Amino acid sequence: MTAAWAVPFVTIALTQTAVIATSIYLHRALAHRSLDLHPIADVAFRVALWLTTGQCRRQWVAVHRKHHTFTDRPGDPHSPRLLGFWRVQLFNVAYYMREARNAKTLEAFAPDLQPDRLDRLLFSRGYLGIGIGLSLLCMLIGLWAGLIAGLLHAGLYVFVMAPLINALGHWRGSKNFENTAYNWRLLAWITGGESLHNNHHAHPRSAKFSVRRSEFDPSWPIIRSLAMAGLLVISGPPVAWARVAAGRCTP
Repeated sequence: MTAAWAVPFVTIALTQTAVIATSIYLHRALAHRSLDLHPIADVAFRVALWLTTGQCRRQWVAVHRKHHTFTDRPGDPHSPRLLGFWRVQLFNVAYYMREARNAKTLEAFAPDLQPDRLDRLLFSRGYLGIGIGLSLLCMLIGLWAGLIAGLLHAGLYVFVMAPLINALGHWRGSKNFENTAYNWRLLAWITGGESLHNNHHAHPRSAKFSVRRSEFDPSWPIIRSLAMAGLLVISGPPVAWARVAAGRCTP
């Protein structure tokens, strides 16, 4: 039986699951080593991302680390200042895939993430993960509802959420710190905190992206809950809160 009414809710749930898992696992835990995950949490995040995005963790980390190394300078894989806002917003996935397939980028920026047994067995097969995830979705809410929700989720994640963080986050917005990234406080609510991009570029190893009371990082309560459950350890250095409060917002 098709549950058409469930499509928007399932789409939002899928996209937010992928966004939060990307932010906590791929970004904060792996790319910047701000979090040390328990093996159970590590596998849970990998499964969630495998089923919802099919992404290779080593590729994502390598591309992101290269972005930080060459931020808004020649070598940045997806800078709107170099490529233009709409080229990054609309074709970010093409720039990502081009860089992710570059063996030199993987070796230079993610030598610590060599494929392990789980990668070789399952997680390197991205299309298999997406296929299984879509099949489970169709079993749960019906064939057509599942297909529509899956396609809408893919469109939102690939062509809206992911590129928006880089395109808008390096184009316009507000600043707490002096760097080339910008904050979008409202968008942070739906991007797992990633749209607090200016804060992140000032303190890339901080596990928390918000620095002011008016800012909210949705991933942070989840991180704190997992830490209290013993499923991760917050290892990155804290933001210089006293300096921020005093108005001296420079890295």
